[in-house]
Amino acid sequence: MTSQPTPTKAANGHGGPGEPGGGLHAGLKNRHLSMIAIGGVIGAGLFVGSSSGIATAGPGILLSYALVGTLVVLVMRMLGEMSAANPTSGSFSAHADRALGRWAGFSIGWLYWFFWVVVLAVEATAGASILEGWIPAVPQWAWALIVMVVLTATNLVSVGSYGEFEFWFAGIKVVAIGAFIVIGGLAIFGVLPGVDAEQAGLSNLTGHGGFLPNGPGAILTGVLLVVFSFMGSEIATLAAGESEDPQRAVTKSTNSIIWRIGVFYLGSIFVVVALLPWNDPSIKESGSYVAALDSLGIAHAGQIMNFIVLTSVLSCLNSGLYTASRMAFSLGRRGDAPRAFARTTKRGVPLIAIIVSVVFGFVAVFFNYKFPDSVFLFLVNSSGAVALFVWLVICFSQLRMRKIIQREAPEKLVVKMWLYPYLTWATAALIVFVLGYMLTDTEHDGRTTVLLSLLVAAVVLVIAVIRQKIGAGVRPGAASVQAASDEPRDEEHVKVG
Repeated sequence: MTSQPTPTKAANGHGGPGEPGGGLHAGLKNRHLSMIAIGGVIGAGLFVGSSSGIATAGPGILLSYALVGTLVVLVMRMLGEMSAANPTSGSFSAHADRALGRWAGFSIGWLYWFFWVVVLAVEATAGASILEGWIPAVPQWAWALIVMVVLTATNLVSVGSYGEFEFWFAGIKVVAIGAFIVIGGLAIFGVLPGVDAEQAGLSNLTGHGGFLPNGPGAILTGVLLVVFSFMGSEIATLAAGESEDPQRAVTKSTNSIIWRIGVFYLGSIFVVVALLPWNDPSIKESGSYVAALDSLGIAHAGQIMNFIVLTSVLSCLNSGLYTASRMAFSLGRRGDAPRAFARTTKRGVPLIAIIVSVVFGFVAVFFNYKFPDSVFLFLVNSSGAVALFVWLVICFSQLRMRKIIQREAPEKLVVKMWLYPYLTWATAALIVFVLGYMLTDTEHDGRTTVLLSLLVAAVVLVIAVIRQKIGAGVRPGAASVQAASDEPRDEEHVKVG
């Protein structure tokens, strides 16, 4: 049953002129937020992309996941600090706007929106290919259309319907990975009855060429292959703005990020590399998780994993459309996008923002089928490094926002970044290092991805600077922490306190 938003309660005080529904509604329940936070770190990339990482780094891929996982924990801690003090649908874009300047909020907001509308096309195509395998009578393009239409309708009903769908999608992912870790762990230690697991054992971590069969440098290459599967961790901070208790939701999500990444990423990958030798051909042929299940003699392992991957794809699509539309809504509220993007229905749904986002998603799907090796390849590569750009902006925003929060509303610092500002600077340096290392990577298209992403970022940044110079919109006199960071710039500037 779909939860209904409270008609009289607008999330974050987003009511305003020209908004029939009075702004976004607090329609997400605590259980929705909890599962969105947990499921947000489990992307389809974990199931699909881990095999190439294992083939590149061997068991040492665990260090690659641990390194990226640590990076994500630190970045999410910074974002959690800012979002707990000021929950908003614009999340890091709104924080960057106040901390660094309008150009920063505009640029990173539009880049993030661009990233997710491209992801919509990627995930819709991936889901369609699985569904076509099950029901070949329906062509792949039709499945992509059906999936997009259904999830668009879900998002258009209410934020509660999005939360309900995501609750079950994420729940299936969590249960599946939990079962995989338990069953695999029992097999590794030889206590799983009735299952053939002759190859399983901790010896797989050091045998077959050692823990780092391709040398220490493979750890960094592995980082490049797995870093993008972590994108989505920040969704909980955007969704918190439409919950009944945003500060509590952000705090809980931030505090639990360590165990979520530890269990779902490191735990499941550990099971894979312990069940099978890292160089087993089946890992690359069938996929790491399917190969691991096959090694246990579990019947229909491929179809079971296809169902789980499909669930992850649908979850990513559902959240991608939600995230893109809320970022567009936030940009509209701040005058950095057409004001129509900030209009909401009586149910608190940003109708125009959702429709525009899904239209661009449909266009990207068309390019995927019509021009897969040219236009669509450009879209994918040019949005590929956006995750790292977002994380870098979060670092620099937090350096400034901590001082602003301490000055204006110190009681709102319920989540604090560790070892500020030293660990923040160290995290930013690590992100810059990863971007620099990607420029040396020609084997996995790292250089192409960074260069094209920088090109798109430069274009957006130039537009932002030009807009700022010609005085588009009226900017408040000084940055402050306020109850609704997405308040339009032509309204009175309100401080928290």
